[in-house]
Amino acid sequence: MIVFFIFASEKSKIMINILIALVVVLIIATLVQITRVSELLAELKNQDVNKVTDDDNKTQGVLFLVIGFGFLAFVVWQMVTWDHFLLPPASSLHGAEIDSLMKFTMTLILVVFFITSPILFYFAYKYKGNKSNTAYFFAHNNKLELIWTVVPTIVLTGVIIFGLRTWDKTMNVDVTDATVIEVYSKQFQWTARVSGDDNKLGKANYTLVTGKNALGVDMEDENAADDKLVREVHLVVDKPVLLKFRSQDVIHSAFLPHFRVQMNCVPGLSTKFAFTPTQTTAEMKEQEGSDFEYVLLCNKICGAAHYNMQMNFIVETQDEYNTWIASQKSLSEKLLTQK
Repeated sequence: MIVFFIFASEKSKIMINILIALVVVLIIATLVQITRVSELLAELKNQDVNKVTDDDNKTQGVLFLVIGFGFLAFVVWQMVTWDHFLLPPASSLHGAEIDSLMKFTMTLILVVFFITSPILFYFAYKYKGNKSNTAYFFAHNNKLELIWTVVPTIVLTGVIIFGLRTWDKTMNVDVTDATVIEVYSKQFQWTARVSGDDNKLGKANYTLVTGKNALGVDMEDENAADDKLVREVHLVVDKPVLLKFRSQDVIHSAFLPHFRVQMNCVPGLSTKFAFTPTQTTAEMKEQEGSDFEYVLLCNKICGAAHYNMQMNFIVETQDEYNTWIASQKSLSEKLLTQK
């Protein structure tokens, strides 16, 4: 009953927002029609509708001011209402770095936006057309050109340096003790191959793909025997993991939003991404609700059943992981069972 109430409440909010959007559209359409009717009346009175008067400029200036500040209010409303849809809480070591970069960049953008936009709207009103006013013209100003060249250059340089440092920390992770896992994509499912006790994955080749050996693993490679195929990936909290990606058919995009992980899976090319999860699934359930799951998604529309591209990731303690991995059959055992 409680779940239904929450669902109904969320549905009501969505409907209210849709209705508000429709009202705004109708208001705009009404204003357009009023303008058109005014033009038709002017034509009936044999007035030159193309002639711009001071009253017209004043009206347009006021409208620009009202619509401009109305737009700013709309932007603020969107930020408050939809902020929680931007990104879920970060649950990886590098995720905090990426979030800091995004917050810094967005803060910079919004500060500039909310300073320059009101000035633009006000100036459009203050310096509206007037027959008694004469525009002042100057062709060149060294000081102004220096300011609007140097200041953006310094700011953008700072953003680029911040971004490069974040990129370096994200992509250059020490994987010496990382658990090695291969994520294999095909239309329309994910399969994972976890390295065995040697923490080395066996070689694989698409020419070896069969009904039994769906990932094309080379079983003659000694490192392949203890690999384990799973449809649900388990990770150890605060321990690095190296994900290696392959694709059987088209380009897929592996996306783990909470871990701030995204990497293309390209046919014929192996890609990789390393990270360290920082919160267990149990901890996230306490924060986000009992139905929370870390889910691997495909962030490219890879075909008609694209929505099926989902696989759960579970972050747990080392003891819990040891229990789980011990219960999984090795690849050699599975292939032997299928014979």
